[in-house]
Amino acid sequence: MPRLKTLVSEVPLDYDGTQLAPHFLYKQFDLLGDGVVAFVGRGEVKLDHMVDLTDVKKNAPIYSPKMVHFLGEFFIDSFQEGIWLQHLFVCNVYEWLWENGVTGLRRRGNDIYVNDRKFSVSIATKSPVSVLLHFAANVLTEGTPVPTAGLRELDIDPLVFARAVLEKFSFEMETGFKARVKATPRT
Repeated sequence: MPRLKTLVSEVPLDYDGTQLAPHFLYKQFDLLGDGVVAFVGRGEVKLDHMVDLTDVKKNAPIYSPKMVHFLGEFFIDSFQEGIWLQHLFVCNVYEWLWENGVTGLRRRGNDIYVNDRKFSVSIATKSPVSVLLHFAANVLTEGTPVPTAGLRELDIDPLVFARAVLEKFSFEMETGFKARVKATPRT
């Protein structure tokens, strides 16, 4: 797997689900190839742009007045491999929060909770050319449809968080690649 490209955009951008599309990172941020971009903006995904069919069946749209969004695109064929990348990403976020003193953490699948309040949302999906990932952490929580926790109450700067998470995930991807290429196959 080629080196992962990352970018933290300081230009606010709202997320409504339409950004979870092939080549969005290249079109919007000039990031070509496997990559993850982070940006801050409102998160509002209505049911007609929702990828998670469980949330659609529950009539559970997503809303937060301000989130740190991470959009990833991986040019791989295996959707299952993309799901594992999503879970690795979520585990990296969880680990970073724990390492930085956040208490009351719990992870259930690809969701992170702080003191039993939902901290994040995440989904992975397959496009005709890639696997796409969206992960978002609440910054502000006013008006959310479920009890939520956010970075502001944890006294964590959203852009510092974004940079640290991308650095951590890039390191994981790089060490995974090195582990693959340094091993001699058994025949």
